Amino acid sequence: MAIVVKHEKRRIEILEKALEVFVDDGFENTTFQKIADRCGITRTTLYIYFRNKREIFNFSIKQLLIRAEEDIKEIQANKNLNSVEKLTLILLDVLKLLEQNQRLLSVILDFLLHLPKNEGSPEIRVRRRTLRLRRIISAMIIEGIKAGELKKVKIKTADDFLYSIIEAAIFHLVVLKRKNLSGMKDIIIFAVKQFAV
Repeated sequence: MAIVVKHEKRRIEILEKALEVFVDDGFENTTFQKIADRCGITRTTLYIYFRNKREIFNFSIKQLLIRAEEDIKEIQANKNLNSVEKLTLILLDVLKLLEQNQRLLSVILDFLLHLPKNEGSPEIRVRRRTLRLRRIISAMIIEGIKAGELKKVKIKTADDFLYSIIEAAIFHLVVLKRKNLSGMKDIIIFAVKQFAV
């Protein structure tokens, strides 16, 4: 049992260090050797944990999203908040995560846009990777409607509307190179209030 735990702990350490390399060098310029060097191990040892840099990249992103999802679920489970407050805090938490990982967003966008055509369009790949967040937003809207705290709206339309603010925030950070999203935070607060009863 201790070996499995140690293996998983080492794997997570590798993922965190690899993420730093991807952010510093970009996906294309990151090599297995650079990741191994950052982790203080040999390439051969790295192959024990991962098959290739793409697998490491995907797992690194997944690890980051798992941590973000834990924060979001904590907000979602908070019984002291109403639906409007939960939805607002969840969306603001996502914006904070985006701000903290601006350089990584650039790497992810570049990675998604340069995947082979046989893996689907960038829109499909992005949608696949953001499905959990969209489900959480939809669940919060449904919860708010059932509690009588949010207006009765089409769930998909409301979800698309709120998620489009997140997409705009990514555009502001990655394409426009804005350093913060203070204006987007005000938009989220305003937008969620529009759904309040």
